[in-house]
Amino acid sequence: MPLFSHRHHSSSVIPTTTNPKTSKSSKPNFISPPTRYPLPLLVFSLVSLLIGLSGTIFALSAIRRPKPVPVFRCGRSEDTFRSFYSGSGRTRGDDNGTVIDRPKLLGFVGIQTGFESGDRRAALRSTWFPSDPDGLLRLEQATGLAFRFVIGRSKDAKKMAQLEIEVDKYRDFMLIDVEEEYLKLPYKTLAFFKAAFKLFEADYYVKADDDIYLRPDRLATLLAKERTHSLTYIGCMKKGPVITDPKMKWCEKSGHLIGNEYFLHAYGPIYVLSAEVVAFLAFARNNRFSIVPKAIIQISFLLGVDFSDIEAIVPKMHLLAFSLRMFSNEDVTIGSWMLAMNVYHEDNRAICDPRCTPTSIAVWDIPKCSGLCNPASRMKELHKIDMCSKSPTLPPDYR
Repeated sequence: MPLFSHRHHSSSVIPTTTNPKTSKSSKPNFISPPTRYPLPLLVFSLVSLLIGLSGTIFALSAIRRPKPVPVFRCGRSEDTFRSFYSGSGRTRGDDNGTVIDRPKLLGFVGIQTGFESGDRRAALRSTWFPSDPDGLLRLEQATGLAFRFVIGRSKDAKKMAQLEIEVDKYRDFMLIDVEEEYLKLPYKTLAFFKAAFKLFEADYYVKADDDIYLRPDRLATLLAKERTHSLTYIGCMKKGPVITDPKMKWCEKSGHLIGNEYFLHAYGPIYVLSAEVVAFLAFARNNRFSIVPKAIIQISFLLGVDFSDIEAIVPKMHLLAFSLRMFSNEDVTIGSWMLAMNVYHEDNRAICDPRCTPTSIAVWDIPKCSGLCNPASRMKELHKIDMCSKSPTLPPDYR
C-alpha cells in the first residue's frame, strides 16, 4: 500500500519554473501620455466635419424649400400668363388647383402684334379682349379658347424695356424667340405655331392679327363643330393675281415659281389650323422638317404606318426631309405648306365679314384693308354697336 495517496485538490499549488533571464526585477508600468496628432490630420478632420455639417444643412433646406416657380417656356418663348398665375400662388389648371404644363384646350388664339402697335392692343383690351389675367381666365373657361398677344424680340433696348413694362402690367403675352420685323412675318408665323404647339395642347390653333374685331364665343362654336378631316385649314379662302412689281406692297419675289395666279389660300388676318397640321410645323427646324423620336409617335397618324414596326418607318422618313419654302407674303407661305400637306380647305366667310351680322365671327374692312382701317379707333366704334358686341352667339334659326 502506497504511503501517499495521489489526490488532486483544487487548492493545490502547481509549482512553476522560473526563467533566470526573466527573473530580474521589471520596471514599474507607467501610463503613457496621449499621442499628439499631426497638424495636417487635425486640419483635414476639421474640414471634413464642416463639409458634413454643410451637407446636412443643405439637405434640410432643400427639403423645406418651396417648389420653384415653373417658367412656361419653349426654348426662349414664354407664356407670361401662366408664369403670372404660378408665381402669384393662384390656382389655374385642373380641379386640384395645380398648374398644368401643357393645358388642353379647344383652341389657342395667338393675336399677332408688334412693338409699334401699343394703341391697337389698348383698343383690343377696351373692347372684346380681356384687360386683366382674371378676365382672360374667365374667357378661357367659358369658351375653351386661350388668347395671347404674340410678339418677337427687338435689338432696340428701349422697345424691349417698354414691352417688359406692358408684360408686367397685363400678363397677356406669348413671347417668341424671333426677330420682330414685317419682312420676316413667315418666320414669325412658323415660330408662333411651334411655340403654341409645345406650350398648349389644343384641337385648333388660330393665327389672328391685332386689327380685327373678333367674337370669341362664335369662334369657339366654329371650332367645336365636328369634322371628318383631321388635317383642316379653315379660313376665308381666296385666289388672285401674283404681284411681281417691286414697287407694290404685296410684291412676291418668287412669283416666277407660282405663275400668274395664286393658288387657293386663306386671307392673312385670321385663319385656323388643326392640331395635326400644326404637329408637322412644330418639328420644322431651320425651315426644314427634322423628325425626332418623340415626334414619330405623335404624327404616326399622318404617315399611315404602324410605328411599332421600325422597319416600316425608315422607308418613309425621307418624306419628311424636304425644305419649307418661304415666300414674301405670310398668307401665301402658309397656303403653300397646306398644299404640300394635302389638307382640307374649309372656306368660311364669317371670319372675313366687312360688317357685324348675327353670324359674323371676325369683322374687318375687306377688301379695302388687310384688317380694320384705322383699327385703334374703328375697334371702339364697332364695340359700341349692339350687333357687334351684344348680339347672341347664335341667331334664333341656328338654335
